[in-house]
Amino acid sequence: MRLRSWWLAGLMLVTGVLVGVTQDGVVPATLGVVGFVVLAVLFSPLAFPRSLSAADARARSARDGRPVVYWRPGCTYCLRLRLRLGRRARRAYWVDIWRDPAGAAAVREVTGGDETVPTVALPDGAVVNPDPAWLRARLTASTGAAGGGRAD
Repeated sequence: MRLRSWWLAGLMLVTGVLVGVTQDGVVPATLGVVGFVVLAVLFSPLAFPRSLSAADARARSARDGRPVVYWRPGCTYCLRLRLRLGRRARRAYWVDIWRDPAGAAAVREVTGGDETVPTVALPDGAVVNPDPAWLRARLTASTGAAGGGRAD
């Protein structure tokens, strides 16, 4: 199951190597490889805060009111949300649904059977593919109420 999280990153690396060897000249080859390495990192689990289990994330959210973000590697909407949240992303609890079957089940329950991510769960409900500005506001509100510290 863990390899499934890395397949797109691996594909980007392989593509980068192929682009590098097929280019004429050092500069185009280097730029191609570097570009695909950056894409590999962005599409890997490394671009996201540490994933928790769904049970742990729900328990922490119940204590401090912070959102739980269900995501999966390779999801461009998840990446867009993560990048637009910036440093605030670490204020939420992230669950990789490819690593945690209970997280995937929680998403299917909210979405009517689909594994549509990102899905954000809060104590008062869940939102599928939320606007990053909406989530930033919720992160600020929940963090302010919780005292601002990170509960890892």
